[in-house]
Amino acid sequence: MSIDPLVLLAVAGGGGLGGMARLAVGNLVARWLDAGLPWGTLVVNLSGALLMGLAAGMLGLPDREAGLAWPLLAIGLLGGYTTVSSFSLQTLTLWQQRRRVAAVGYVALTLGAGGAALPAGVWLAGGLP
Repeated sequence: MSIDPLVLLAVAGGGGLGGMARLAVGNLVARWLDAGLPWGTLVVNLSGALLMGLAAGMLGLPDREAGLAWPLLAIGLLGGYTTVSSFSLQTLTLWQQRRRVAAVGYVALTLGAGGAALPAGVWLAGGLP
């Protein structure tokens, strides 16, 4: 399988920007809502799902003729912005702290709201009736 070098650069550049945005947004929200839950990661993941929906609604699903927009925005930027690894670690930490209800609630909130945020983004972009 061969990947166009421009696609690789688009993904790398987008991923770097997405990672920096994740750090900034996550820290800002964590300072603002410091209430014992990983709110920064939750906000990043939910906003990332909404933005992915907007990208899908505006750009369509990825195909080979889409150019660099999808690799740059969806794979790079939003792939670097959202984070399952932090979500998983924070859930485990809550569980190990014996905060079982908080851990289960965090998983349910992330999955439920994230599952709703993506189609909301598609709808906002005019992609759903």
